[in-house]
Amino acid sequence: MLNISMCALKYPCLNGFMSTPSDQRDHPRQRLLLAAEVLIAERGAAVPLRDIAIAAGQRNNSAVNYHFGSRDGLIQFVVDQRTGAMEQRRSRLLTESIGTDPGLPQLVRILAEPMLITPYEQGSTHYARFAEQVRAHPVIVEWLRGKGEWTATKKLTDLMAARLTHLSASVRRRQIGAMSTILFALAADRERALAEGQSALSHDEIIAILTNALRADVADVRAAGSGARQ
Repeated sequence: MLNISMCALKYPCLNGFMSTPSDQRDHPRQRLLLAAEVLIAERGAAVPLRDIAIAAGQRNNSAVNYHFGSRDGLIQFVVDQRTGAMEQRRSRLLTESIGTDPGLPQLVRILAEPMLITPYEQGSTHYARFAEQVRAHPVIVEWLRGKGEWTATKKLTDLMAARLTHLSASVRRRQIGAMSTILFALAADRERALAEGQSALSHDEIIAILTNALRADVADVRAAGSGARQ
């Protein structure tokens, strides 16, 4: 097996990978997961699979195909590992909120905060930037739609829609979709800023931005624009 520290010298973006707990780097599939997150985050979803294998310390350049079948299989594994844990956290938080009649900001927090916390508890350093690169992948699309196995996300978006009665059903759907897009972007920006030692938006600031994006009424914008033209 290749020395992972030597791989980190060849791929400087893997420096964070070296700080991952050793028990999460011991299995080839986990090493490939972490290397894929870093390289796809830094170089895009089309990064050569050979580079991912080398960065994960695998002598076999076909390690990705051996363990996951294809590039899509690897991406699906990464997303399943991370979002599965996030969904468990959302389900727990939803259960804890039963009987409290959570308002829109609390629902947004239950949806968003697991993405800002859970991957890093698992040892990730680049998940949000990875997710930003692969948002069009079918697994990510399913998460955004709240279908498939993401029952907590579906329940949360239904509860959010029920608290946006000032908007039509079609507008609610579009704005919930837009909120997901904003969440991915803000999470990636936060992760990038923290990695570079810069100040980053707090969880509360991100929740506020997402909540306001959901509540926004295009009719108010049109009215304001009409008034400005008069």
